[in-house]
Amino acid sequence: MKPKVDKDTCIACGLCPSICPECFDMEDDGKAGAIVDEVPSDAEDSAKEAEESCPVNAIEVEE
Repeated sequence: MKPKVDKDTCIACGLCPSICPECFDMEDDGKAGAIVDEVPSDAEDSAKEAEESCPVNAIEVEE
């Protein structure tokens, strides 16, 4: 699984890193970013939760 953040869509709410800090963090531009290339196996559920919880659908976790 690969986590991605659409920077043009992100509203910097901070929800994804609060749900899945193993994969997402707030970057210097104030928006969220993926901090790993592959979702760790023990974080797959929380990565999908972050994707589903994003209020503007800026998160994608590709299989």
